[in-house]
Amino acid sequence: QVQLVESGGGLVQPGGSLRLSCAASGRIFSINGMGWYRQAPGEQRELVASITSGGSTNYADSVKGRFTISRDNAKNTVYLQMNSLKPEDTAVYYCNADITKSINYSRRDYWGQGTQVTVSS
Repeated sequence: QVQLVESGGGLVQPGGSLRLSCAASGRIFSINGMGWYRQAPGEQRELVASITSGGSTNYADSVKGRFTISRDNAKNTVYLQMNSLKPEDTAVYYCNADITKSINYSRRDYWGQGTQVTVSS
């Protein structure tokens, strides 16, 4: 009933840029916090960036100054602009959203399916 669909991953050279998008759809009453996580092979999933419904942002130290998270509340969409990409940014990137459903006002976290980002020359 609620889905998060990500797009925008791919292969990019070091120093390049990518923009990830994540659109939420379904029986949504409201979306609270949204964020991006990533998981590299053999590593735990980690928070990359998050944004509140009011637009306050938080970033992992490793991406500060290079990545920018934003959201379009009218489109139920969150974005991650990634600049100056490094090989260590290679991972599967997952979208996360804290959503209240319209059908019963239940609230929980939802996850996207993940999109691969590979930074390599």
